Amino acid sequence: MTTVGEIGERALIARMTAAAGRGGGDVVIGAGDDAAVLRAAGPVVVSTDTAVAGRHFRFDWSTPEQIGARAVVAAAADISAMGGVLTGVVVSLGCPAHTPVDQLLAVNAGLVGQTHRYGARVLGGDLVSAPAMILTVTAIGMLDGDEAVTLSGARPGDVLAVSGPLGGAAAGLALLSAAATGADPVLTQRYSSLVTRFALPQPDPQQGPLAARAGAHAMTDVSDALIEELITMSTAGGAVLDVDVAAVPRPAGLAAAAAALGVDPDRWVLTGGEDHELLAALDPAAVPDGWTVIGRVRAGGPAVLADGRPIGDLHGWQSFTPTDFA
Repeated sequence: MTTVGEIGERALIARMTAAAGRGGGDVVIGAGDDAAVLRAAGPVVVSTDTAVAGRHFRFDWSTPEQIGARAVVAAAADISAMGGVLTGVVVSLGCPAHTPVDQLLAVNAGLVGQTHRYGARVLGGDLVSAPAMILTVTAIGMLDGDEAVTLSGARPGDVLAVSGPLGGAAAGLALLSAAATGADPVLTQRYSSLVTRFALPQPDPQQGPLAARAGAHAMTDVSDALIEELITMSTAGGAVLDVDVAAVPRPAGLAAAAAALGVDPDRWVLTGGEDHELLAALDPAAVPDGWTVIGRVRAGGPAVLADGRPIGDLHGWQSFTPTDFA
């Protein structure tokens, strides 16, 4: 088994650059030079997202390809949430010297493959030594129109809608965690589709531009949990956001998996993150096809309600609190 420390940085970068491919379209100069060069026809959207081994992923729960692809999905969702279209990504990758080369290249293959599936390119990045594997993906996109959709535009009279089912990633994580602590391992096989939703969410990146063209007043991606995104949107816009919990779409098998683990599925729906579907505030007559209305916006905020009642201590992912993920 050849390690990263044995093969060296330059040889690895050469192989990773070759996998990224050349430029094209808006990419004037892609990976392989000191910096990338893009041709911007309008406003540019930039976001970044970091994933750390043991905190955000585990190699015994996900394949290296899934881990790389998942990092791209997380960063690209922020571009979509602004109404933008992904053009490229820049990747900073840190890992210990004892990391197997094949593992690192498989992570890179996942990064490149997911970027290409989104119609974009890996534009370059950095490779450094680190105590654990760390992936930072900076996503770059172009607005589909002239105006970005921000967090702060929710208006009284708007409806709240989501682009796809929620709770699946949280369910998959719960199933993997239960199996790791001695629960029936057959459950992860029975509900493998939910495990896959955790290992590699697959939101549709076209839904953000679609909602922007429909006139969305506010939008964000559901990364830290629906309840967290509602709090953020409510605070930014100074409005009351009231969600109808039963109306939130859920993936197949969610209720059965929750029953098997003795969990209320509504908690996965409200407090589970990393589905990376979109939450938007829209005029009731402008909800795009395929989106699901889950609530309404009222004056008098900021405040978040669930079925008309205060949410109490409900919360989602908190970056600096302990977790049993590792």
